Amino acid sequence: MDRLVASMDAAPIVDRDGYDYLVHPISNCVPMLDPALLREVVVGVVRTADLDVDKIVTPEAMGIHISTAVSLFADLPLVVVRKRAYGLPGEVGIHQETGYAESEMYLNDVDPGDRVLVLDDLLSTGNTLQAITAALQDVGATIADVVVVIRKVDTASAMADEDVPVHSLVDIRIEDGSVTVVSPCP
Repeated sequence: MDRLVASMDAAPIVDRDGYDYLVHPISNCVPMLDPALLREVVVGVVRTADLDVDKIVTPEAMGIHISTAVSLFADLPLVVVRKRAYGLPGEVGIHQETGYAESEMYLNDVDPGDRVLVLDDLLSTGNTLQAITAALQDVGATIADVVVVIRKVDTASAMADEDVPVHSLVDIRIEDGSVTVVSPCP
């Protein structure tokens, strides 16, 4: 995870009404995403995640590029939890609140008994992942694994109270407007 760890040094922190928002190529594609960094992250996810699953589930929008690359590599179908309702049969509405926003999301194409990998770019407050994992459990899916690329460990996470463990490639702390890497994945 050399590139991922090194990329944290250049990651700006933007204040969003008191919330320290990390601007990073893996999360935002700003600054631009170097394919070597994305490749390193995909290899890290493949080595970390339980890929004995039926589907990968990722929230729109920041997890899409990572999950698409892992989907192609692992030959697994990809389900994107969308921010727009399509009105399809079985669509499940999900309410989410982050550290800086609140919105609705919509889950399609996950059936009872599906084994899923939930994959995302960043775990901060954990509210998005908690809402998604709760909806997946309500649908009757089995959550085989939850993997994030970056996990902020300086904020309380809603996932801390869940029975679903979260694996990360790198844990960070944001202190005085800069990023400190706490523990990279070996």
